[in-house]
Amino acid sequence: MAKYTEADCRLCRREGTKLFLKGERCTSKKCAVEKRPAPPGQHGLSRKKVSEYGTQLREKQKAKRAYGLLERQFRQYYERASSMKGNTGEQMICLLERRLDNVAFRMGIGGSRAESRQIVNHGHLTVNGKNVNIPSYQVKAGDVIAVKDSKKDNAIFKELKGAKITMPKWLTFDTEALKGSIVELPKREDADLTIKEHMIVELYSK
Repeated sequence: MAKYTEADCRLCRREGTKLFLKGERCTSKKCAVEKRPAPPGQHGLSRKKVSEYGTQLREKQKAKRAYGLLERQFRQYYERASSMKGNTGEQMICLLERRLDNVAFRMGIGGSRAESRQIVNHGHLTVNGKNVNIPSYQVKAGDVIAVKDSKKDNAIFKELKGAKITMPKWLTFDTEALKGSIVELPKREDADLTIKEHMIVELYSK
């Protein structure tokens, strides 16, 4: 499977915004967007007029990179959202938010989506008491997400115990029991990324 192996901070600089790909580093003074806000590369500071297509492409790349998806995966979310009732762009963002790796990240299980995806891949979590190691698994309202009892002694989960975590209203998580639930399905306003999803829809619908 294809995988991005370059510096994650270059992606944030290219999109001109924090995508929170490096956990705590993104909120510290070491953040590359804070230190070097210009796009990476020799011509990063050049002032070129961006076309309509270029603007739409940047919004798509921003969303794709924030959730850590490849083009084919991301396109599938658009196609699924376009077959659903309601606003296609908003439905697409909500589907992305419902990914198990994103839910784990929102609950504080992992400092970044990439780390949360690895936790899911390694089979550390259960959904409604059943083992789930698929990062793209779509959670539903009422689902209970928990760390396996056999994994609770791992260092990463010991640090999580008792921690205070700010999370969206559609989720709950008990850091002592290492268990949380999906209170309701997420809405567009629950996604804190500055993405203009209507531009992504315009790009794909051409």
